Amino acid sequence: MSENQRVKLAQELHDGIAQDLVGLGYFVDSLIGKEGTAPDMRAELRTLRFRLIELIEKVRAEMHNLRLDSPPLESEFEPSINYELSKIFAELIRNVQQHSDATSLTISVHDNGHGGAQPKSDHFGLLGIQERVKNLSGSLEVNSESDGTRVAITIPLISP
Repeated sequence: MSENQRVKLAQELHDGIAQDLVGLGYFVDSLIGKEGTAPDMRAELRTLRFRLIELIEKVRAEMHNLRLDSPPLESEFEPSINYELSKIFAELIRNVQQHSDATSLTISVHDNGHGGAQPKSDHFGLLGIQERVKNLSGSLEVNSESDGTRVAITIPLISP
């Protein structure tokens, strides 16, 4: 398997299966905490929750193994910041799904850096985002000025 294939598979595991398992874990947590859940059912749900945690760890280990030969993602943020931001975005999106009846979703990130970010053929970050947004029939807007960069992603939401 080529490095590109390993990276793509690891990315798909992360963005797909791993996120689905985490979401399922949150759902199980909500059932455990739901008023009126029978004690024996709570015990079964807790067992399921622990099994989900084990499965998530196995998927993460496989993702790590797939990326061993790949250069690590460089980040100036502490790992806890990356983790918390991902959880914040996941919860915001979950709230849109559950409560808003929205027909589209726009996610915007604006930094106060030096600017200069544009999709380039030899830089895969924005190109990867661009491709994923395209797969969702969405739009990507990148504005990069000397006072920072603003990236806005808008995707249509299809009702189930």
